[in-house]
Amino acid sequence: MKIRHLLLSACALLALSCGRTLKDGEYTLTVLSTNDVHSTWFDSTYVDGGIRKSLFAMNHYIDSVRKADGFENVLLVDAGDCLQGDNAAYYYNYIDTVTPHLFPRLLEYMKYDAVAVGNHDIETGHPVYDRVTADLKKAGADFLAGNAIRNDNGKPYFPLYKMVEKAGLRIAVLGYTNANIKAWLTEELWSGMHFDSIADMIQDDVDRVIAKEHPDVVVATMHSACGQGDGTILEAEALDAFNKVRGVDWLICGHDHRPYVETRDTCALLNSGSHSRYVAHGKMHLTVKGHKIVSKSFETDLIPVKAEMADPVMRAHFQKDYEAVKAFTLKEVGILNTDLWTRDAYRGMSDYMNLIHTLSLGCEPAEISFGAPLTYNGHVEPGILKYNDLFTIYPFENQLFVVSMTGEEIKNYLEISYDKWINTIAKADDHILKIRQNDDPRTQQKGWSFINRSYNFDSAAGINYTVDVTKPFGQRIVISGMADGSAFELERKYNVAMTSYRASGGGGLLQEAGIDTDRIDDRTVARYPEIRNILYDYLMENGSIDPEVIGDPKVIGQWKFVPEKIAGPAMDRDMKLIFKR
Repeated sequence: MKIRHLLLSACALLALSCGRTLKDGEYTLTVLSTNDVHSTWFDSTYVDGGIRKSLFAMNHYIDSVRKADGFENVLLVDAGDCLQGDNAAYYYNYIDTVTPHLFPRLLEYMKYDAVAVGNHDIETGHPVYDRVTADLKKAGADFLAGNAIRNDNGKPYFPLYKMVEKAGLRIAVLGYTNANIKAWLTEELWSGMHFDSIADMIQDDVDRVIAKEHPDVVVATMHSACGQGDGTILEAEALDAFNKVRGVDWLICGHDHRPYVETRDTCALLNSGSHSRYVAHGKMHLTVKGHKIVSKSFETDLIPVKAEMADPVMRAHFQKDYEAVKAFTLKEVGILNTDLWTRDAYRGMSDYMNLIHTLSLGCEPAEISFGAPLTYNGHVEPGILKYNDLFTIYPFENQLFVVSMTGEEIKNYLEISYDKWINTIAKADDHILKIRQNDDPRTQQKGWSFINRSYNFDSAAGINYTVDVTKPFGQRIVISGMADGSAFELERKYNVAMTSYRASGGGGLLQEAGIDTDRIDDRTVARYPEIRNILYDYLMENGSIDPEVIGDPKVIGQWKFVPEKIAGPAMDRDMKLIFKR
């Protein structure tokens, strides 16, 4: 035992002597983070000379910090959802696949140190994110996701961590993707891997990296929402990790689009929100004595990004890329003969949702359609439609699934959906919508906002039904028949069109209706391409979007809130509270 103890001590001394030691003194590390940029790369909106917050504007601020603090003292990381959301990402993901992908070139220009993989990055599919992963590595900004585990050998599909040297410190940057991807995306998009809980594995990962690399600072960047910190929400594990992990100095998170920072004695958390609106800014002060870190402290802040401060040098550098995207997205694709407001979907039937349902019901063998507004308050004016407008109408790369459900499951599903959407009320001055007097940082909504996420407010088409706002949950939905006049039967099976997000379990509506989304393939009778592509094909075939066509009650049916003398005034009042009109 004594000999073994001496050997272990000798090995430990050898390990220490082989490693580098910190010089005594004061150290300051600046940490900048972004997340959920959703490809708001260019400062232009492509049309009418409009400008917006962007990576170009972020770079202006990032460069100013580097000039003030010294480039060598600034760490820049991102927490994911980079490759989806805007025309530019779509163009380089799927249209121009020959030119080197723009995103890695942008990050190389901005000199990012590391990026966590987001669920919307996985949504692009293997051909896209595998290519981007290789390009990012060459650019020096590794795509990290230590909890995306290969099925064949149990190792991470993406790297777990990267070592960086900043401010004279060795820094380990660990990265994780969202653990709940299985609930939103069809398996073909993430074939060959599965996703483990971040909170369950991060401590072991941190301990292993510390033992191997002996870093001075540890950063964990994860595409996971803040959550409640109680371990109950798989897609929101940031506060779970923040509360219990030891050895992490900076925890950088995202996914919930919630700008948030928090500082504790031993760790700080940064979440910059989304869509290039903020840069999260932190500083870490360390004191080293006897070659050991004896004290550390943190500062955190959220810096608003100013759209007009876009970096002109960066803009010029990527001008050819911008022109290529602009030419693609300004391509005329048809005529719109009605105003499309996505917010109209919250009050009842609308031209916007009629369009989505018409597209879905046009995909055989769909008999019924479920759908929700996916743009919170989008607007497309009547006139010539450009491809750019299709991103407002349908912003995501969701596929269309046709799933078998019984009439009873359909009725129960609608009860669940409307229960997230409306209250039971007795009089017209009650709140019909489930809203609260609270700002919503995700949507930038001020004043009143929805309690639940509006992209889960599914209505149905292909049937005729009413929603009685005076009745409690479980008794609101009355389905009187199919749109074509035939009977609706609770016992019969129907083919229901829905997004791949919904079919995979997104929003939890199917699960609450008693349907096992892990076995959704057993119910899936057809799959179609991305819904935006279905919309494009519709325009190529028909030339225009006409309210009379997309609103044909013999195709989409009818639904409304009843009794109208109560529901109508209550809805008008609540919509004015939310949208100020």
